[in-house]
Amino acid sequence: MTVATHTQTFEIRRATAGTTLISDTDLPPHGQFIDGAFRPSTSDATLPVIDPCDEQEIAQIANGTTDDVDAAVAAATAAQSAWGKLTPKERSLILLQIADRVEANTELLVRLESANTGKPFEVSRDDIASTVDTFRFFAGAARAITSQAAADYTEGHLSVILREPLGVIGVVTPWNYPLLMAAWKTAPILAAGNTLVIKPSEQTPLTTIKFAELVADLLPSGVLNVVTGIGAVVGARLSEHPGLAMIALTGSVNSGRAVAAGASDTLKRVHLELGGKAPVVVFDDADLDAVATGIRAAGFWNSGQECGAGCRILVHESVADQLTEKLVDQVSSFVVGEPGAGDDVEIGPMVSRAHFDRVVGFLSRAEAAGISAAVGGSALDGPGFFIAPTVLVGVPEDAEVARNEIFGPVVTVETFSTEDEAIARANSVPYGLSASVWTENARRSHDVAARIDAGTVWVNSHLVLATEAPWGGFKGSGYGRDLSIYALDDYSRTKHVMHNHGR
Repeated sequence: MTVATHTQTFEIRRATAGTTLISDTDLPPHGQFIDGAFRPSTSDATLPVIDPCDEQEIAQIANGTTDDVDAAVAAATAAQSAWGKLTPKERSLILLQIADRVEANTELLVRLESANTGKPFEVSRDDIASTVDTFRFFAGAARAITSQAAADYTEGHLSVILREPLGVIGVVTPWNYPLLMAAWKTAPILAAGNTLVIKPSEQTPLTTIKFAELVADLLPSGVLNVVTGIGAVVGARLSEHPGLAMIALTGSVNSGRAVAAGASDTLKRVHLELGGKAPVVVFDDADLDAVATGIRAAGFWNSGQECGAGCRILVHESVADQLTEKLVDQVSSFVVGEPGAGDDVEIGPMVSRAHFDRVVGFLSRAEAAGISAAVGGSALDGPGFFIAPTVLVGVPEDAEVARNEIFGPVVTVETFSTEDEAIARANSVPYGLSASVWTENARRSHDVAARIDAGTVWVNSHLVLATEAPWGGFKGSGYGRDLSIYALDDYSRTKHVMHNHGR
């Protein structure tokens, strides 16, 4: 590739001095939300919540214990029978009320989410709107569960297929979409008649705790419980707890392994939505302007802290230079900054110092390996955990940045010669969450999409989600499905009841 290095220098746009997104009254109560109310943790230990834009402390949260988890599971167990016996209509009406309550508090939740995560307002607003839509969808889906028709499949015996709740479900959510991922789990779990205990990330817990406060009067006590703390304690206890029927996690591959191992002794169900390294396969007949603008959005949404991000571009060698030049122009136009600096800010900070160091490490090792940054390629001067939007070019197939999930504002560009090579390279990584194919050839688009080993494959778009469609991966990206009626399948069980009616 012959694309020249771009000279664009990104500057962090800062909010006006004295600007604050949240006040003390916006923060949720301190403590654990168990059995319908906030209560002190069984430990006095706390964890700091840090603003990633300026590295200052926002709040302290309870550092939960196994005793807190046990109390929450006991509350959820006591509440499950009555909740599971409600009619689908009754649960549906409560889910609709939850959606309305979240929608009525949109601006508060947007500010709280952006203050905690550093997300641009555009991303936080989309998160809250999608949270509302998730609860409304599952409110409807709860009343339309389909099963095999009752019939005599054996002479004189009527078979009836029942859908039952699993019971109490443990949930562990990630730091990149705190409230939205909580909604993706909570809505179908409640719709199917289960109760739950949720552990939000200790780095970004504020909107999940606030959500519990906002909807506390809508749900029976014990149906929803929130325990904050670290994964090695709270998450591990949820994984191994004998009172749980299932553990559901959205997180890293390593977190998924730990949860699955912890769940193995009790043989509980496991639902895992893990990482991704989404290939963006661009053929020589693709609309390159559309590809470049599509990657601008899909590769850098939420500052690239997105498991479905279009981060690994595989482009036909004949159009690689053209596409890279267009992409560099697109990426160079990003506005980087704090959410309080304006609605046009598009790229925020990494969520934490540890994650910032991890992403910078990828960039440093890529540079040492001779890989060039056509734009960006480094951290930006602090305070805060900001990294320049980056396009890495001339990336070998076996490069670390081409195979491992960076989870930051970084995309890589590789070239291919043949269709078979493109497909083989797309499938060569251990992940299988999502991918996209860009071509104007309809036959090719159908064939290639079918041959790519990913749970979602877009054609001429990327990272476009619909609540009605399932989301989940293959291979190292986990198993189970979020969204859609398939999530209700995951969070329920089938029972066959056969009646002998012979006379």
